[in-house]
Amino acid sequence: MEQEPEITNDDVAIEDIEIDLLLEAIFQRYGYDFRSYTKASIRRRIMHRLGLSGMDNVTRMTECVLRDREFFVSLLNDLTVNVTDMFRDPEFYLAFRREVVPLLKTFPFLKIWHAGCATGEEIYSMAILLEEEGLYDRSIIYATDIDKNVLASAKKGIYPISSMRQFSENYRAAGGTGSLSDYYTAKYDGAILDQRLKRNIVFADHDLVTDQVFGEMNVILCRNVLIYFDRELQQRVFRLFFDSLDMGGVLCLGTKETLRYSGLEEAFEAIDERLRIFRKRQFSPRESR
Repeated sequence: MEQEPEITNDDVAIEDIEIDLLLEAIFQRYGYDFRSYTKASIRRRIMHRLGLSGMDNVTRMTECVLRDREFFVSLLNDLTVNVTDMFRDPEFYLAFRREVVPLLKTFPFLKIWHAGCATGEEIYSMAILLEEEGLYDRSIIYATDIDKNVLASAKKGIYPISSMRQFSENYRAAGGTGSLSDYYTAKYDGAILDQRLKRNIVFADHDLVTDQVFGEMNVILCRNVLIYFDRELQQRVFRLFFDSLDMGGVLCLGTKETLRYSGLEEAFEAIDERLRIFRKRQFSPRESR
């Protein structure tokens, strides 16, 4: 029986160089910057696409990325993995409803930025929550993502009808006051969300790595995105969020993400440490010096 060739440390080192060159090529050719994503995560996704492509090595992939936009789009879909549900992590939405909404009701107008919105399920979840709390008519939600394809899907607001049972369970656990079916119409195998949920949502492409501040936000949600960034990039994005938040604004992260080592720990106070809901201090120690 023929043995597979042994993978040596030299092979891995060469692949690492090839991956660095691939990421540089993507940045130079298309403007998407994945160079500061965590190495293990980015390597896993690239090697997955390499296996599907039937190519011999990452260098060959780089050539295809530079010359074949369709192939680049397929690789981009791998690099921007989108895992989301409506009312994902219901406990978070329940805490947001109980702890954050009373604060938001003191503001005359609300600006909410959902960074890394993927295919939109969590945007519409927030729209429903705000609608039920009587806040949506004085709110605007900025829904951004690096991937124009998933933004197009988010704008449509159409999801598999097979997902709605789980979404409905999440909604109830998140403190929903009605029925999720009130907000969509079933048609064939799809659930079409009510158009009224889109009335105060602005969709835009935005790259957390390279783009600039969204100013004077009352709430920023960026949940389960930063886990794919290395520490230096996380620090840069935290500074972007800090600069984009109004004083007293709320920052919501994923449960696996933390402000620890961000250099801005003292600039925020915890509303719910476990669920990663923080509020920007009126005067942070660093800013007051």
